[in-house]
Amino acid sequence: MSSLKSNSNTFKTYANHIPNQMYRRRLFQIIQKWRKSIRGSPCAKLLLPRFKTSNHQKKFDPISCIERIWFEPMPRDSPWVKPVRLKYIENEKEKYTDLIKTKDGVMVVLFNITRKKLIVVRQFRGAVYQGIYTSGKDAAPKGEADLEKFPPEIGITLELCGGAVDKDMSLVEIAREEVLEECGYDVHPDSIQLVFYYRSGIGTSSGRMAMYYCEVCDEQKITNGGGVENEVIQVVELSLSEAAKLVQTGATTNGGPTFLLALVWFFLNKASAYT
Repeated sequence: MSSLKSNSNTFKTYANHIPNQMYRRRLFQIIQKWRKSIRGSPCAKLLLPRFKTSNHQKKFDPISCIERIWFEPMPRDSPWVKPVRLKYIENEKEKYTDLIKTKDGVMVVLFNITRKKLIVVRQFRGAVYQGIYTSGKDAAPKGEADLEKFPPEIGITLELCGGAVDKDMSLVEIAREEVLEECGYDVHPDSIQLVFYYRSGIGTSSGRMAMYYCEVCDEQKITNGGGVENEVIQVVELSLSEAAKLVQTGATTNGGPTFLLALVWFFLNKASAYT
């Protein structure tokens, strides 16, 4: 037994002395995967070194290995964000507001009636990472991010399935496509019900958002989801009790206001039928 403890300590010491943070993070991911594979083994506590993780990491499995983050000026030809200054005269006084033009979006409150669970997603959001990284600072970030002080996990969100309105399709068809791509459920357009329209980011962008509600069952799950192309998305099932904790007074989540709004709407309008 003492040799097992010694090997564990040696492994931990080795990990902490790897000079390149990219390799340290990669090693962390490998160890996490190994730990998960032998979970339940009576020797697991001795075989595996312990790494400190946030509460967010303890609840969910790692999504991916982000080895490097850096900041640079936005190119003028960005397809997603276009800065503009709006000027106007109000009460005989000229004013202006700096804005960013963004694409409209659709979001889907997805509920699995077989499991009685809300289906949501996790993914890394650079905007959230940047917001935490620069909190309390006025200057825009530049250069390499310090991943030891600000690990990529702080930018991982919990949010609804959804996406940008960037195709020549109806909003319902886009919502259906996002449900399939991100969460793996094949749903009929008629089962997607409009909740309401609203505006997001009204201080800087004000994109038009359409929120929908859709009930699914296990038989409609045809893929694992996870997104398409370069997307890295993790599908998460939330019990009603878990979801309720996210909208209690004093709760903290990396999810945006749309996610919290959706949970409140669900508990006001749908949850009573399943409790």
